Amino acid sequence: MRELLKLNPYFKKYPYLLLGGVIFIFFTNVFAVFAPALIGEGVNALRDADSIFLSPLREGRAASDVFEAAPPISYPKTLSNLQQWTGDVLEAPKKASSKRDVLQWMGKIAALQAGLFLLAYLIKGTFLFFTRQTIIVMSRRIEFDLKGEIFDQYQRLDAAFYRKNDTGDLMNRISEDVSKVRMYLGPAIMYTINLAMLIFLVVSVMAYIDWKLTLFALLPLPLMSVAIYFVSTRINVQSEAVQKRQSGLSTFVQQHIAGIRVLKSFQREQDASQRFTAIADDYKGSVLRLVKTEALFMPIIVLLVGLSTILTVYVGGLRVMSGELEVGHIFQFVFYVNLLTWPFASVGWVTSLVQKAEASMRRINDFMEAKPAIQAPEKMPVGAPPLQPIGLAFDNVSYTYQDTKIEAVKNLSFELKPGKIMAVTGRTGSGKSTVAQLAMRIFDPLKGQILFDGLPLKNWPLDNFRGETGYVPQDVFLFSDTIQQNIAFGLPEQESVMNDVQNAAEEAHVAHNIEGFEQKYSTLLGERGVNLSGGQKQRISIARALIRRPKLLILDDCLSAVDTETEEAILQSIRSQGNETAVLMVSHRISSIRGADHVLVLDHGELVEEGTPDELTRAGGAYARMVEQQENSKKTP
Repeated sequence: MRELLKLNPYFKKYPYLLLGGVIFIFFTNVFAVFAPALIGEGVNALRDADSIFLSPLREGRAASDVFEAAPPISYPKTLSNLQQWTGDVLEAPKKASSKRDVLQWMGKIAALQAGLFLLAYLIKGTFLFFTRQTIIVMSRRIEFDLKGEIFDQYQRLDAAFYRKNDTGDLMNRISEDVSKVRMYLGPAIMYTINLAMLIFLVVSVMAYIDWKLTLFALLPLPLMSVAIYFVSTRINVQSEAVQKRQSGLSTFVQQHIAGIRVLKSFQREQDASQRFTAIADDYKGSVLRLVKTEALFMPIIVLLVGLSTILTVYVGGLRVMSGELEVGHIFQFVFYVNLLTWPFASVGWVTSLVQKAEASMRRINDFMEAKPAIQAPEKMPVGAPPLQPIGLAFDNVSYTYQDTKIEAVKNLSFELKPGKIMAVTGRTGSGKSTVAQLAMRIFDPLKGQILFDGLPLKNWPLDNFRGETGYVPQDVFLFSDTIQQNIAFGLPEQESVMNDVQNAAEEAHVAHNIEGFEQKYSTLLGERGVNLSGGQKQRISIARALIRRPKLLILDDCLSAVDTETEEAILQSIRSQGNETAVLMVSHRISSIRGADHVLVLDHGELVEEGTPDELTRAGGAYARMVEQQENSKKTP
């Protein structure tokens, strides 16, 4: 339970719920143990009445002789203690003069005992309700807290983590795995405490009545726990297999839903269906094997409980005939055996819950304890000079992707001043997007350093740095929300006003498209903005960055889906932001680059050319060849 011990701080957060649950469990079990005693007392009293009065009358003895010679009856103790409100019921046998009087008295005794029995179970049920309202509520609150912490950790972890892990698996951990942990926090703990208290109370009462019969009655129950433990162990192994296959199935479905347009475009629906069927059949086989194992639970319980009941009746009957026990105690013992059935059976079930929770908590802790590769101070360094808006600088920066070992950037150095637009271009795979991601500190360089306003990025608190930036990635992502909320996403909620949203849309040259929609800015977008064109999605993403009025604006090839005229209008809006915004533009389109103040040309991560667009065109190098190729492609019909 090493992994589960890490949940202890959560218990300290809700001490009153846990303590209240323990108290309610105790009183629940007190009344659960008390109720069968009523049955035993009632049976003994009715048996005495039958043997003293009814049996002699059935044998033909005179009623006067029977009633005059009747010995005292052993009344139920519970009713004797409540004599003041039971009236003359207890005195009725002494005044009886006929069989009818005795039967009426026996009926009243049975009715009063049944009423007390129902009252005991009503009180027990009330305490059981409060038990669940404390311990189960505690587990739900901890589940809520745990999911919140997992989601926060998801947001803290860096891009490298998400390259290693599938989305479906991460979704499974915050849903299925947390649910299994909750079963430990709630039912497992509740049943464990209940088991301990109930065994103590029931076994104490049974041993007080007759310790020999107690041994025989309880003999099969430990065997039940052992058998169910082994079944539960097997269930745990099979549950792990089911969980892995479920994660794989979730990942497969998530990927194919996200890529449904590609799937349909290449007419791969039938192939996808076949692969889904294969994965689903594998999952179904695991589930069926688990179900078959779980089917052993009830037969084991019924078999061993039946054996315990047979031993109780047989051994108890022998002891009644020998005069060492009363017949009512046999009824009482049968109730107690059945009362202990589920607690003993739950030993294996609870063990299974704990094992599943341990496995799930280990999966959760795998990434909860992971440290983001991007580490940053929480506050600006003490003694840091007042930061002037001097822009972005790369100082001999190199970066190699650890998974592919591709050196994407090699010894890159440049300075980008506020109010200037710097373009980064090159062939596919030249390292352009890597430069943009390094500038946003999505990952850190392996060599050299990057500075923003004169301070190394590693010394900037991430919230402070990213609060000064606007980033439009190459892969545009829009949320399933309104257009207004997607644009306003770049601002804190309290700072978002409709006027700012409209201005940002105008600057991104998308306002006229939005006004053409029936719901305008209240138009609800589909998943990832599926009901918009590629150019509209790009421009809304640009508006989301512009609304922040950032000091550093990074555009990662985000104008590829717009026409030249729209592109020029957007670039003009960006330049009109004034002398405070430094713009780093990654693009392979010459039309986008021509408006830049300075151009960096990369090839295999190395800087091969730099200068103004006109200088590079006249130089006749790599940039000039790109210009020539793109102009020739326009002329080609």
